[in-house]
Amino acid sequence: MIGGRLDKHDGAADALDKTDLRSAYERGRRDERAGRKRHPVMMTITFALAAVGLALLAIAGLNGSFAVGGQVIDAQLNIAADRAAPAVSEAANAAGQNLREAGQAARVKVGGAG
Repeated sequence: MIGGRLDKHDGAADALDKTDLRSAYERGRRDERAGRKRHPVMMTITFALAAVGLALLAIAGLNGSFAVGGQVIDAQLNIAADRAAPAVSEAANAAGQNLREAGQAARVKVGGAG
């Protein structure tokens, strides 16, 4: 037969090969994805550090150099630390006072029950 196929079942073999190939491909993708599991906390830390790095580059670019950008960042951190120190001290004093009051209330409760 001229121009005809010698093997009539050749199309079925191709289809079978394509399904085998597709399933092997999907298994390979699943195996590779399982080997590269991402940890959400580590990804969050990575993105936060990348954002900080991008901010530092932007500040350095706006100020013309990394040295000047570093001075701006240092000044802002010092301002933030000066503002935060009294707030932290007040919070610690308030927490200590609350603990003392809770201890006295517990003693009164125990003393009144006995």
